[in-house]
Amino acid sequence: MATPVRLAVVGAGWAGLAAAVAAVQAGHAVTIFEAAHRPGGRARSLPHGGLALDNGQHILIGAYSHTLRLMQTLGVDTGQALLRLPLQLLGPTGQGLRLPSGPTTLAFLRGVWAWQDMPWRSRWALLRLALRWRHTGFRCANSLTVADLCQGAPNDLMTALVEPLCVAALNTSAAAASGQVFLNVLRDALFGPTGSADLLLPRQALSELLPEPAWRWLQEQGAQCKAGQTVRQLQAVNHQWKIDDQIFDQVILATPAREAARLVAQISPTWAASAAKLRHEPIVTVWLQAKGARWPCPMVTFPSDASSPAQFGFDLGALGGPPGLFTLVISAAAASLEHGLEACAARVRQQVLASMMPTGGQRTTDYEVMAVRAEKRATFICSPGLQRPSMQIAPGLRAAGDFVDGPYPATLEGAVRAGWAAATEA
Repeated sequence: MATPVRLAVVGAGWAGLAAAVAAVQAGHAVTIFEAAHRPGGRARSLPHGGLALDNGQHILIGAYSHTLRLMQTLGVDTGQALLRLPLQLLGPTGQGLRLPSGPTTLAFLRGVWAWQDMPWRSRWALLRLALRWRHTGFRCANSLTVADLCQGAPNDLMTALVEPLCVAALNTSAAAASGQVFLNVLRDALFGPTGSADLLLPRQALSELLPEPAWRWLQEQGAQCKAGQTVRQLQAVNHQWKIDDQIFDQVILATPAREAARLVAQISPTWAASAAKLRHEPIVTVWLQAKGARWPCPMVTFPSDASSPAQFGFDLGALGGPPGLFTLVISAAAASLEHGLEACAARVRQQVLASMMPTGGQRTTDYEVMAVRAEKRATFICSPGLQRPSMQIAPGLRAAGDFVDGPYPATLEGAVRAGWAAATEA
């Protein structure tokens, strides 16, 4: 039997946890370092007034095969933990695109056919676009944005479908987002295997969805799990790696890009420069309380502009949370943050009141702001032709994270895949 590799994983976000689990399964001796006191990175739950509020409302989809497989490895009952729905992008009145169950391509055609509040000319335009993308093998010039890709599409189609999908998947507006990465997502979701386009909405705290089960699993398997320990320095020593005062055969850096760049600045200046120059886009999450209020569906899409910035809202009461608690998400939120978090929250509250009052019958006092948070470096800006840092930094030193070169944007699935890939190189 081969001698186990002494492997250090720096960072216990979803990429680092995926890497550590894969390395333990391969028989390696794993030590995982996490600067925070709990695992999960940017996708975990944080306490607030007796509740565990997720650090942003995350959506999974059926195409997240690596993430779902990892959750099952950790003993998470995905049927209980996630509410699975065929893809639906429904507005405050309950109208919008709703795909039926079944094979994805057929479900897409049937859903578009039945989209009654979208004019026929716009539905035909969508079908023509989809046929063109499929005919080209979901490939386009690297210089194209999503807006370029959809040139000539009716405005109502862009507003109701393309923009929401783009900001949900890439956290970048259609005018600035990579057309090729957008096509990668559509290929594997809307036109992938049966169920790949399904929405998977968390019904429990995000930390219990993967980070905490992974941490417990690693401890049970004998991995060294070191929370609250920041890695200050990384050095190459005789074909091995020294982290502070410990020696390892190999290291996987699963930290944010800026921190990884700091640690390897003297080891690989070129790689560090490519990681450091990534630009990031924030996401703002607002929690509203409204006693007795219910929405027409667990996830609602909202028409969005400067004065009404939220694109998505979630009825947490319909997802196993407290009744009358709602989260609203502002993706690509840089412009919205210019006037501060409180102003963001106030705009979102007014947006919800204006959208829900005509149909829900709530009073203007019903929705009150409970909390608001901003993740200022939530994701990298997924622009056309972006050169992302490679996984390989130096012999025995690799990077894992949603920012590492790959086909997907900064998503949970991208992070898990990057961690798994880095571990399989050990």
